Amino acid sequence: MENKNIQEILEKVSSGDMSPSDAMKKLRVLPFVHTENACIDTHRSVRCGFPEVIYCPGKSTGEIVQIFGKLFETGVNILATRAEEPVYQAVRDSGICPSEELTYDPRGRTITLMQNHYDSLTGDISVVTAGTADVPVGREALATCLAMGQNAELIADVGVAGIHRLLSRLERIRKSNVVIVAAGMEGALASVVAGLVDVPVIAVPTSVGYGSSFGGVSALLTMLNSCANGVSVVNIDNGFSAGYTASLINRNFQRSEE
Repeated sequence: MENKNIQEILEKVSSGDMSPSDAMKKLRVLPFVHTENACIDTHRSVRCGFPEVIYCPGKSTGEIVQIFGKLFETGVNILATRAEEPVYQAVRDSGICPSEELTYDPRGRTITLMQNHYDSLTGDISVVTAGTADVPVGREALATCLAMGQNAELIADVGVAGIHRLLSRLERIRKSNVVIVAAGMEGALASVVAGLVDVPVIAVPTSVGYGSSFGGVSALLTMLNSCANGVSVVNIDNGFSAGYTASLINRNFQRSEE
């Protein structure tokens, strides 16, 4: 449940458009809802600014559908990450929510359902990927930003092997309040970008690369040891964490401008 949903309920009770008992029925889901195998944090949006996100691996399809349905009932935006096609099909066909409102990104493996649309922000987020192979991680970050109501754009395949590609998009990137950089191999792109912009750079090492990249560890160490200022690093392939953090930063930019 969003803060504005609670405010609307209280205003309706105050104006006499809703009885206290009906308001209690709506508010009783705070702060959590139990299912057979989950305890869903329906209060997280109030505390943290965005609802609980469904991480699909390790959960059965039935559990994901059930959690998705409970979140839908609370009226929040829903994001499910690392969702394979059969999971999306199960959610779509379950009847727990309008199927036409679901968005599935097969490359980013995200399911999104928007029940709340936010006012457009004055700033935005650039999601930059070094190679096309890094796009799935970039798209997970992008979907997270969009689900959190942010203006975000994916700028793909501008890695250091052809740095002129990055420079051709630099004017656009510099208009952002935050930049996410997803890169595998040696992970140098994050340092390069951070040396060209005056905003925070969130680096996402990806597992793209040959043997000695060690599944993303090489890129991770490069990013952690960046000599460029303003680089923060999230876990390997964790586009969600990058998108979430970037959205919080961008949201606070908006508040400061107000």
